[in-house]
Amino acid sequence: QVQLVESGGGLVQPGGSLRLSCAASGSIFSINAMGWYRQAPGKERELVATITKSGGTNYADSVKGRFTISRENAKNTMYLQMNSLKPEDTAVYYCNAEGVSYWHGRFNSWGQGTQVTVSS
Repeated sequence: QVQLVESGGGLVQPGGSLRLSCAASGSIFSINAMGWYRQAPGKERELVATITKSGGTNYADSVKGRFTISRENAKNTMYLQMNSLKPEDTAVYYCNAEGVSYWHGRFNSWGQGTQVTVSS
């Protein structure tokens, strides 16, 4: 059992910044890939960014150059620094992690989501 909790969402004006955090807890042997996803009203959930255990990253074209994903493995924590925010970034942002737990083998867990609203 691995649980993820997102934090850091809120209301910002266009051009503003937010930093999201995702904390993983439970019987974690290892976390391999982690990622941020988002879902806007009436739209499908989409991948925003991913990061491997070694720090390799991938970004959706819509956020390249504006968002930065990072992780601190010792703390089982992942971050998403969001700069130059646009109204179209408005969505619920979800944390995802996959890896291996001590008691249940492989896991793929999701957080509860945190709301990001970009509006003037």
